[in-house]
Amino acid sequence: MGMDEVQPRIAFAGDRQLAVDVLDYLLGRGVRPLALLLSSERTASHADELISRCPGMADGTVTRGVSFRDEPTIRLLRSLDLDFLVSVHFPYLVPPEILAIPRHGCLNLHPALLPYNRGWHTATWAILDGTPIGATLHFMDLGVDTGDIIHQRRVEVDAGDTADTLYQRLLEAELEVFKEAWPSVAAGTFRRQRQSDDAATEHARGDLFHPSVQRLDLGERRTVGDVLRQLRALTTTRLEEASYFEADGRRYRVQVRLLEEAPPS
Repeated sequence: MGMDEVQPRIAFAGDRQLAVDVLDYLLGRGVRPLALLLSSERTASHADELISRCPGMADGTVTRGVSFRDEPTIRLLRSLDLDFLVSVHFPYLVPPEILAIPRHGCLNLHPALLPYNRGWHTATWAILDGTPIGATLHFMDLGVDTGDIIHQRRVEVDAGDTADTLYQRLLEAELEVFKEAWPSVAAGTFRRQRQSDDAATEHARGDLFHPSVQRLDLGERRTVGDVLRQLRALTTTRLEEASYFEADGRRYRVQVRLLEEAPPS
């Protein structure tokens, strides 16, 4: 059945302001989620905002944390006759029994130019490794960010970018990618592009915290460019993600602020 006359039936999984922005866009187009999958109460930042936009949802259609993997929720999702599950910064892996439920698949927004930078801390690794970066809407499969691509957009890294400033621009690109892609998704005219594993890079959540990534050796000779790239890549909103050096038995974290100088008048 085509989807040009009837809006897709979706479940929505997500957190953070970007999830709210995407949900607002969908609601504005007449797409109302039949179920909400939210982060746990301990870690969620925008669960209340997401719930407030979907009043009157049936019992059991709002889940928190990993309870969405429980059998009652799986049965419920199967009963909803879903076309898609839409995931926006949802922090949990979706098991195969749920991936198989929606008629057309599970979609995910990822702040990277897949297949580069699968996994976590994409802005950091793009700066550290010099890999291309952007935003991608893709299908979810059993791997981590390995599913077929629907649409993506590249974001150029500026010499004055830190991981934080780059990430803010990636969030903007993610929303635009979703808006650009959704009409073809809703109409069923989208195309799937298989990812190439030849150029793929992937990082686990804990990779960023390894001393080989964060530590500054005060006795090591490195170029200014190499040190600056490390500092830029590890300047985020979280101090524990920053570079550090150790002196006199103490550890010091280092973040940078880069300001472009105005050209002389």
